[in-house]
Amino acid sequence: MKRRIEELVKKDLKEKIVFISGPRQVGKTTLSKQLNLKYDYLNYDSGEDRRIILKQEWNRKTDLVIFDEIHKMKKWKTWIKGVYDTEGVKPAILVTGSARLDVYRKGGDSLTGRYFSYRLHPLTVREASSFMESKEALNRILKVGGFPELFLKNDTTYAKRWRRKHLDNILREDLIDLEKLRDIKSMEILLDILRERVGSLISYASIARDLQVSIHTVKHWLEVLENLYVIFPVRPYHKNIARSLLKESKYYFYDTGAVKDDEGARLENAVACSLLGELHYHEDTTGDKVELNFIRDKEKREVDFLVSINKTPKFLVEVKTSDENC
Repeated sequence: MKRRIEELVKKDLKEKIVFISGPRQVGKTTLSKQLNLKYDYLNYDSGEDRRIILKQEWNRKTDLVIFDEIHKMKKWKTWIKGVYDTEGVKPAILVTGSARLDVYRKGGDSLTGRYFSYRLHPLTVREASSFMESKEALNRILKVGGFPELFLKNDTTYAKRWRRKHLDNILREDLIDLEKLRDIKSMEILLDILRERVGSLISYASIARDLQVSIHTVKHWLEVLENLYVIFPVRPYHKNIARSLLKESKYYFYDTGAVKDDEGARLENAVACSLLGELHYHEDTTGDKVELNFIRDKEKREVDFLVSINKTPKFLVEVKTSDENC
Protein backbone atom coordinates (compact mmCIF):
# COMPACT_ATOMS: atom_id res chain seq x y z
CA MET A 1 0.00 0.00 0.00
CA LYS A 2 1.43 3.35 -1.04
CA ARG A 3 0.97 6.21 1.42
CA ARG A 4 0.47 9.71 0.11
CA ILE A 5 3.54 11.22 1.79
CA GLU A 6 5.95 8.81 0.06
CA GLU A 7 6.93 11.01 -2.89
CA LEU A 8 7.21 14.06 -0.62
CA VAL A 9 9.51 12.19 1.75
CA LYS A 10 11.65 10.98 -1.13
CA LYS A 11 11.98 14.53 -2.47
CA ASP A 12 12.89 16.01 0.93
CA LEU A 13 15.53 13.33 1.57
CA LYS A 14 17.65 14.83 -1.21
CA GLU A 15 18.32 17.93 0.88
CA LYS A 16 17.26 17.37 4.48
CA ILE A 17 17.02 14.86 7.29
CA VAL A 18 13.43 13.57 7.39
CA PHE A 19 11.54 12.63 10.56
CA ILE A 20 8.46 10.39 10.40
CA SER A 21 6.56 9.87 13.64
CA GLY A 22 3.25 8.22 14.41
CA PRO A 23 1.60 5.41 16.36
CA ARG A 24 3.18 1.98 16.64
CA GLN A 25 2.52 -0.19 13.58
CA VAL A 26 0.98 2.63 11.56
CA GLY A 27 3.30 1.86 8.64
CA LYS A 28 6.38 4.05 9.21
CA THR A 29 8.93 1.28 8.65
CA THR A 30 7.03 -0.14 5.67
CA LEU A 31 6.87 3.28 4.05
CA SER A 32 10.58 3.86 4.69
CA LYS A 33 11.56 0.58 3.05
CA GLN A 34 9.46 1.05 -0.07
CA LEU A 35 10.93 4.37 -1.22
CA ASN A 36 12.78 2.56 -4.04
CA LEU A 37 16.11 3.42 -2.44
CA LYS A 38 18.89 1.09 -1.31
CA TYR A 39 18.83 1.36 2.45
CA ASP A 40 20.48 0.33 5.69
CA TYR A 41 17.83 -0.14 8.41
CA LEU A 42 18.89 0.20 12.06
CA ASN A 43 16.51 -0.18 15.00
CA TYR A 44 17.71 1.22 18.32
CA ASP A 45 15.70 -1.45 20.15
CA SER A 46 17.99 -4.12 18.64
CA GLY A 47 21.22 -4.72 20.55
CA GLU A 48 23.27 -5.35 17.40
CA ASP A 49 21.79 -2.36 15.56
CA ARG A 50 22.39 -0.19 18.62
CA ARG A 51 26.08 -1.16 18.56
CA ILE A 52 26.32 -0.23 14.86
CA ILE A 53 24.64 3.11 15.56
CA LEU A 54 26.91 4.00 18.46
CA LYS A 55 30.04 3.01 16.51
CA GLN A 56 28.67 4.66 13.35
CA GLU A 57 29.41 1.58 11.25
CA TRP A 58 26.49 1.67 8.81
CA ASN A 59 27.00 1.36 5.06
CA ARG A 60 28.01 4.72 3.57
CA LYS A 61 27.57 3.42 0.01
CA THR A 62 23.82 2.93 0.36
CA ASP A 63 21.26 5.56 -0.69
CA LEU A 64 19.50 5.79 2.66
CA VAL A 65 20.08 4.98 6.31
CA ILE A 66 16.95 4.55 8.45
CA PHE A 67 17.25 5.11 12.20
CA ASP A 68 14.18 3.64 13.91
CA GLU A 69 13.27 4.42 17.55
CA ILE A 70 16.50 6.38 17.99
CA HIS A 71 14.64 8.93 20.13
CA LYS A 72 15.24 6.47 22.98
CA MET A 73 18.93 7.40 22.93
CA LYS A 74 19.99 10.24 25.20
CA LYS A 75 20.77 13.45 23.34
CA TRP A 76 19.84 11.80 20.06
CA LYS A 77 19.34 15.14 18.34
CA THR A 78 22.90 16.20 19.17
CA TRP A 79 24.11 12.88 17.78
CA ILE A 80 22.10 13.21 14.55
CA LYS A 81 23.27 16.82 14.16
CA GLY A 82 26.87 15.65 14.45
CA VAL A 83 26.38 13.01 11.76
CA TYR A 84 24.62 15.47 9.45
CA ASP A 85 27.14 18.28 9.94
CA THR A 86 30.05 15.89 9.36
CA GLU A 87 28.69 13.78 6.51
CA GLY A 88 25.75 15.69 5.01
CA VAL A 89 22.89 13.66 3.53
CA LYS A 90 24.83 11.08 1.59
CA PRO A 91 23.51 8.61 2.45
CA ALA A 92 20.18 10.29 3.12
CA ILE A 93 18.99 10.14 6.75
CA LEU A 94 15.47 9.09 7.74
CA VAL A 95 14.45 8.99 11.41
CA THR A 96 11.29 7.14 12.44
CA GLY A 97 9.68 6.82 15.85
CA SER A 98 6.50 5.76 17.62
CA ALA A 99 6.54 8.82 19.88
CA ARG A 100 6.55 12.56 19.32
CA LEU A 101 10.10 13.27 18.16
CA ASP A 102 9.81 16.90 19.27
CA VAL A 103 9.35 15.79 22.88
CA TYR A 104 11.55 12.86 23.80
CA ARG A 105 15.22 13.21 24.63
CA LYS A 106 15.10 16.75 23.33
CA GLY A 107 18.17 17.92 25.22
CA GLY A 108 21.19 18.92 23.16
CA ASP A 109 21.91 21.01 20.10
CA SER A 110 19.10 22.19 17.88
CA LEU A 111 18.41 20.61 14.51
CA THR A 112 16.63 23.73 13.28
CA GLY A 113 16.93 24.12 9.53
CA ARG A 114 18.29 20.62 9.05
CA TYR A 115 15.12 18.53 8.82
CA PHE A 116 11.51 18.25 7.68
CA SER A 117 9.01 16.20 9.67
CA TYR A 118 5.90 14.21 8.86
CA ARG A 119 3.26 12.61 11.07
CA LEU A 120 1.90 9.36 9.68
CA HIS A 121 -1.66 8.58 10.75
CA PRO A 122 -3.84 5.50 10.45
CA LEU A 123 -5.73 5.49 7.18
CA THR A 124 -8.33 8.22 6.83
CA VAL A 125 -11.41 7.90 4.64
CA ARG A 126 -9.86 10.31 2.15
CA GLU A 127 -6.62 8.33 1.86
CA ALA A 128 -8.37 4.95 1.69
CA SER A 129 -10.81 6.22 -0.93
CA SER A 130 -7.90 6.33 -3.38
CA PHE A 131 -8.27 2.56 -3.75
CA MET A 132 -11.88 1.84 -2.67
CA GLU A 133 -15.27 3.49 -2.38
CA SER A 134 -15.37 6.09 0.40
CA LYS A 135 -18.46 4.55 2.03
CA GLU A 136 -16.76 1.16 2.19
CA ALA A 137 -13.64 2.80 3.62
CA LEU A 138 -15.66 4.49 6.39
CA ASN A 139 -17.50 1.27 7.25
CA ARG A 140 -14.22 -0.61 7.50
CA ILE A 141 -12.64 2.06 9.71
CA LEU A 142 -15.68 1.92 12.02
CA LYS A 143 -15.44 -1.87 12.08
CA VAL A 144 -11.71 -2.52 12.62
CA GLY A 145 -9.99 0.88 12.68
CA GLY A 146 -7.57 2.54 10.27
CA PHE A 147 -4.27 0.83 11.08
CA PRO A 148 -3.12 -0.60 7.72
CA GLU A 149 -2.75 -4.22 8.84
CA LEU A 150 -6.21 -4.29 10.40
CA PHE A 151 -7.81 -2.30 7.60
CA LEU A 152 -6.52 -4.66 4.91
CA LYS A 153 -7.26 -7.81 6.94
CA ASN A 154 -10.81 -6.60 7.75
CA ASP A 155 -11.35 -9.26 10.42
CA THR A 156 -12.82 -8.22 13.79
CA THR A 157 -11.45 -11.21 15.73
CA TYR A 158 -7.97 -10.67 14.32
CA ALA A 159 -8.28 -6.97 15.15
CA LYS A 160 -9.13 -7.69 18.80
CA ARG A 161 -6.13 -10.00 19.17
CA TRP A 162 -3.83 -7.51 17.43
CA ARG A 163 -5.12 -4.63 19.55
CA ARG A 164 -4.48 -6.45 22.83
CA LYS A 165 -0.85 -7.09 21.87
CA HIS A 166 -0.43 -3.58 20.49
CA LEU A 167 -1.61 -1.96 23.73
CA ASP A 168 0.49 -4.33 25.82
CA ASN A 169 3.60 -3.28 23.90
CA ILE A 170 2.85 0.38 24.51
CA LEU A 171 2.15 -0.06 28.22
CA ARG A 172 4.99 -2.46 29.02
CA GLU A 173 7.69 -1.17 26.70
CA ASP A 174 7.21 2.46 25.71
CA LEU A 175 5.88 3.67 29.07
CA ILE A 176 8.72 2.03 30.94
CA ASP A 177 11.47 2.91 28.42
CA LEU A 178 10.52 6.53 27.89
CA GLU A 179 8.61 7.57 30.99
CA LYS A 180 9.75 5.11 33.67
CA LEU A 181 6.09 4.64 34.55
CA ARG A 182 5.32 1.34 36.25
CA ASP A 183 1.73 1.78 37.42
CA ILE A 184 0.49 -0.12 34.38
CA LYS A 185 -2.81 -1.14 35.96
CA SER A 186 -3.88 2.45 36.59
CA MET A 187 -2.98 3.38 33.02
CA GLU A 188 -5.16 0.51 31.76
CA ILE A 189 -8.06 1.78 33.88
CA LEU A 190 -7.50 5.32 32.58
CA LEU A 191 -7.70 4.06 28.99
CA ASP A 192 -10.90 2.16 29.79
CA ILE A 193 -12.40 5.37 31.21
CA LEU A 194 -11.42 7.34 28.11
CA ARG A 195 -12.91 4.69 25.81
CA GLU A 196 -16.26 5.11 27.53
CA ARG A 197 -16.13 8.91 27.32
CA VAL A 198 -15.10 9.59 23.73
CA GLY A 199 -16.80 12.80 22.63
CA SER A 200 -17.49 13.91 26.21
CA LEU A 201 -15.77 16.56 28.29
CA ILE A 202 -13.12 14.99 30.49
CA SER A 203 -13.09 16.05 34.13
CA TYR A 204 -9.58 15.68 35.54
CA ALA A 205 -10.96 15.83 39.08
CA SER A 206 -13.44 13.02 38.42
CA ILE A 207 -10.77 10.75 36.92
CA ALA A 208 -8.41 11.58 39.78
CA ARG A 209 -11.06 10.39 42.25
CA ASP A 210 -11.67 7.21 40.25
CA LEU A 211 -7.97 6.37 40.13
CA GLN A 212 -7.18 7.74 43.60
CA VAL A 213 -4.35 9.89 42.31
CA SER A 214 -3.77 13.64 42.07
CA ILE A 215 -5.14 15.84 39.30
CA HIS A 216 -1.53 16.62 38.37
CA THR A 217 -0.88 12.89 37.88
CA VAL A 218 -3.95 12.50 35.67
CA LYS A 219 -2.85 15.41 33.48
CA HIS A 220 0.65 13.97 33.23
CA TRP A 221 -0.62 10.52 32.25
CA LEU A 222 -2.87 12.02 29.58
CA GLU A 223 0.08 13.97 28.21
CA VAL A 224 2.18 10.78 28.13
CA LEU A 225 -0.52 8.92 26.16
CA GLU A 226 -0.71 11.87 23.79
CA ASN A 227 3.07 11.88 23.27
CA LEU A 228 2.96 8.15 22.47
CA TYR A 229 0.24 8.64 19.84
CA VAL A 230 -2.42 6.71 21.74
CA ILE A 231 -4.87 9.60 22.23
CA PHE A 232 -5.16 13.22 21.19
CA PRO A 233 -7.03 16.14 22.78
CA VAL A 234 -9.54 18.43 21.11
CA ARG A 235 -9.73 21.61 23.15
CA PRO A 236 -12.49 24.24 23.31
CA TYR A 237 -11.98 27.11 20.91
CA HIS A 238 -10.95 30.38 22.49
CA LYS A 239 -9.04 33.30 21.04
CA ASN A 240 -7.02 33.31 24.25
CA ILE A 241 -4.96 30.10 24.02
CA ALA A 242 -4.09 30.13 27.73
CA ARG A 243 -7.79 30.10 28.66
CA SER A 244 -8.45 27.29 26.20
CA LEU A 245 -5.80 25.11 27.85
CA LEU A 246 -7.36 25.61 31.27
CA LYS A 247 -10.80 24.37 30.21
CA GLU A 248 -11.93 20.75 29.96
CA SER A 249 -11.01 18.97 26.74
CA LYS A 250 -12.30 15.97 24.84
CA TYR A 251 -10.02 13.04 24.03
CA TYR A 252 -10.06 10.77 21.01
CA PHE A 253 -8.11 7.64 20.05
CA TYR A 254 -5.82 7.31 17.05
CA ASP A 255 -7.25 3.78 16.83
CA THR A 256 -10.98 4.15 16.19
CA GLY A 257 -11.36 0.40 16.69
CA ALA A 258 -10.32 0.84 20.33
CA VAL A 259 -13.38 2.99 21.10
CA LYS A 260 -16.37 1.45 22.89
CA ASP A 261 -18.78 -0.41 20.62
CA ASP A 262 -21.16 2.51 20.17
CA GLU A 263 -22.07 3.76 16.69
CA GLY A 264 -22.14 7.44 17.61
CA ALA A 265 -18.88 7.42 19.58
CA ARG A 266 -17.02 5.48 16.90
CA LEU A 267 -18.26 7.74 14.14
CA GLU A 268 -17.26 10.87 16.05
CA ASN A 269 -13.84 9.35 16.76
CA ALA A 270 -13.39 8.40 13.09
CA VAL A 271 -14.26 11.95 12.01
CA ALA A 272 -11.84 13.40 14.59
CA CYS A 273 -9.07 11.09 13.32
CA SER A 274 -9.75 11.98 9.70
CA LEU A 275 -9.77 15.71 10.43
CA LEU A 276 -6.57 15.55 12.46
CA GLY A 277 -4.87 13.41 9.82
CA GLU A 278 -5.80 15.86 7.08
CA LEU A 279 -4.73 18.84 9.19
CA HIS A 280 -1.36 17.32 10.09
CA TYR A 281 -0.78 16.46 6.44
CA HIS A 282 -1.59 20.06 5.50
CA GLU A 283 0.66 21.47 8.21
CA ASP A 284 3.58 19.13 7.43
CA THR A 285 3.46 19.82 3.69
CA THR A 286 2.67 23.55 3.64
CA GLY A 287 4.02 24.98 6.89
CA ASP A 288 0.64 26.46 7.83
CA LYS A 289 -0.41 26.38 11.48
CA VAL A 290 -3.52 24.24 11.97
CA GLU A 291 -5.86 23.68 14.92
CA LEU A 292 -8.73 21.32 15.67
CA ASN A 293 -11.13 22.52 18.36
CA PHE A 294 -14.75 22.24 19.42
CA ILE A 295 -17.14 25.09 20.22
CA ARG A 296 -19.22 25.32 23.40
CA ASP A 297 -21.11 28.47 24.41
CA LYS A 298 -22.39 29.65 27.80
CA GLU A 299 -25.68 27.82 27.23
CA LYS A 300 -23.63 24.62 26.71
CA ARG A 301 -24.59 24.37 23.05
CA GLU A 302 -21.87 22.61 21.11
CA VAL A 303 -20.48 22.07 17.64
CA ASP A 304 -18.25 19.00 17.47
CA PHE A 305 -15.32 20.40 15.49
CA LEU A 306 -13.90 23.70 14.31
CA VAL A 307 -10.99 23.72 11.86
CA SER A 308 -8.67 26.74 11.91
CA ILE A 309 -5.69 27.51 9.70
CA ASN A 310 -3.20 30.18 10.75
CA LYS A 311 -5.59 31.13 13.58
CA THR A 312 -8.43 31.81 11.14
CA PRO A 313 -11.55 29.64 11.60
CA LYS A 314 -12.33 27.89 8.30
CA PHE A 315 -15.27 25.53 8.80
CA LEU A 316 -17.39 23.67 11.34
CA VAL A 317 -18.21 19.95 11.45
CA GLU A 318 -21.14 18.40 13.31
CA VAL A 319 -21.25 14.59 13.48
CA LYS A 320 -24.63 12.82 13.23
CA THR A 321 -25.47 9.15 12.72
CA SER A 322 -28.80 10.13 11.10
CA ASP A 323 -30.70 13.14 9.81
CA GLU A 324 -32.66 13.44 13.06
CA ASN A 325 -32.07 16.57 15.14
CA CYS A 326 -30.12 18.21 12.33
